[in-house]
Amino acid sequence: MSDLQPASFHRFGAVAVRLSVELGRTEMALRDVLRLNEGSTVALDRLTDELLDVTANGRVIARGEVVAEKGRFALRIVHLVGEDGQDVPPAPTAEAPPEAPADPAVSAVNAG
Repeated sequence: MSDLQPASFHRFGAVAVRLSVELGRTEMALRDVLRLNEGSTVALDRLTDELLDVTANGRVIARGEVVAEKGRFALRIVHLVGEDGQDVPPAPTAEAPPEAPADPAVSAVNAG
């Protein structure tokens, strides 16, 4: 990552970046490609429940799953990807503190 502070990024907000999502790939003999017609199916190298890579200008930046939004395909981001290609752990969220274990004496009074 660069030494720029997040506040410095505002000037880059209008820069266009091409995002792409690839469902999968396969290799076929040319004779099999020539036999393709309407209704043919082509098996890809990804499993149906496997996350898809989101690339920005050819570099993987996130992984996500296909969803539908307003009648269009969309991708829900599941993990961001760091410069090393590994999933970035999610940022901690401000959650409510865990509840204290119930006091058996109080529970008995409330129940009785």
